[in-house]
Amino acid sequence: MIQLFEMINNLINSTINYLGIYGPILGCFLILCESVLPILPLAVFVTLNCMTFGVFIGFIISWIFTCLGCAMAYKLFNKKVRFWFERKTKDKEKINKFMDRIENASVAKLAMIVAVPFTPSFIVNVASSLANMDFKKFITGICIGKLFLVYFWGFIGTNLIQSLTNPIILIRVGIMVIIAYLISTFVTKKFDL
Repeated sequence: MIQLFEMINNLINSTINYLGIYGPILGCFLILCESVLPILPLAVFVTLNCMTFGVFIGFIISWIFTCLGCAMAYKLFNKKVRFWFERKTKDKEKINKFMDRIENASVAKLAMIVAVPFTPSFIVNVASSLANMDFKKFITGICIGKLFLVYFWGFIGTNLIQSLTNPIILIRVGIMVIIAYLISTFVTKKFDL
């Protein structure tokens, strides 16, 4: 298992060296696409940016582009697919109840779900847009949750082997999810979302 992660780490390093400055530009573009295409690995692109620009600048760039990608995916599915989806599911009571739960989910719940490292953002984006969740609520939860998610992948990606052998990483993930919940609860009350 560790050999696989070392191979991935070497692949990322060789990609950075080969592409030069175009590597991070490609990484930013792929981060945008990752929100719409679930097969793309966000962790690799965040790692690429953090290794190229440094942890702080790479973190900021990755966070901005992943939030933009989620907003783009939300708008795309909300405008192009939601009405078709509503027509197809108008008689399906279980699906409608589930979509109502998503639409009425709090910013805190959304931020917690997004902050968990292995939550597929594509599913969150599509479900939120098809449920017609309020966009302000959606983007607030995304921005808060992605802050912790990008930090996690930036840290894990740049210290991958060390992180896999250190059980404190799981504790950090738990703490990040709790902090995301607390911040989103505060923001929800402060701005009445």
